Amino acid sequence: MPRVFSGIQPSGELHVGNYLGAVRNWVELQREFECFFCIVDLHAVTQPYEPRELESRTLDMAASLLAAGIDPARSTLFVQSHVPQHTALAWALNVVTPLGELERMTQFKEKSARLSSVPAGLLNYPILQAADILLYRADRVPVGDDQIQHLELAREIARRWNARFGRDFFPEPQPLLSPATRIMGLDGATKMSKSLGNTIGVLDSPEAIWEKLRPAMTDPARKTRYDPGNPDICNIYRLHQFFSSGAEVAMVAERCRTAGWGCLDCKRVLADNMIAALAPIRERAAELRDNPGRVREVLAAGAARCRALAEATMAAVREVMGFLAAAEE
Repeated sequence: MPRVFSGIQPSGELHVGNYLGAVRNWVELQREFECFFCIVDLHAVTQPYEPRELESRTLDMAASLLAAGIDPARSTLFVQSHVPQHTALAWALNVVTPLGELERMTQFKEKSARLSSVPAGLLNYPILQAADILLYRADRVPVGDDQIQHLELAREIARRWNARFGRDFFPEPQPLLSPATRIMGLDGATKMSKSLGNTIGVLDSPEAIWEKLRPAMTDPARKTRYDPGNPDICNIYRLHQFFSSGAEVAMVAERCRTAGWGCLDCKRVLADNMIAALAPIRERAAELRDNPGRVREVLAAGAARCRALAEATMAAVREVMGFLAAAEE
């Protein structure tokens, strides 16, 4: 069975953007692939963060993933820092990765431009990302359009390591493009992100979902209820395509173009459909909150399985690279 690896930041509870852009796809992938899903806390600390919140945000993300449909009987869910071989392989891959390749990464240039002092971890982020994938010798990686460049670098790193040490050891992981590659935030201008405050939480209450949708940006040409709009440039219409039926989506488009209803009417229908679609996830999350030890058990079992697989990879890597084997105790 082909092997899939993907990771997600420990940002706390899931929001609609990362649910539609990644996790909903993961739930389907676990039906046909051997899947490894990782909460990438080592990546998270390359940006400014609050240490006191990292543990709770990691647990909340794990609970959200389980509630959204990640099944420990079908997939391996774990926390990156619980498997120390991730950083060990990252160092082994550092020795074949050209500095220029790292400096040209779009995300590095964008993130470093916002910082007065750029940490080396931010530059080396893509090497750790490559190690995440190659450690399990994954065949496929589900990605959005903003991660394609990083995956291509991981493929290049695999090629360079294989060539440097004369072994066809690491496979070149292939992309699995998500059907929803970029979900815009409620401001209609940027990708949905908690740091920008433009999200709807998957576990938000029905009241909170409506309160967040009400002021959300629509077609700016619709200044009054009677102005016709263009649904193709309206983010609310885009969200309808994920939560509403085909007939409703067609109705939304027609009523927008003809000013057959106002934007609040459109948002109300979306809110009702979103609330109904997310209700089962909220219910499963409530069950997990009543049994907090379950989340830790799943993560512990996932990390134990990953450590065994990862150590087999690292044993081969150390041998190929010529390191002295440690003496048996």
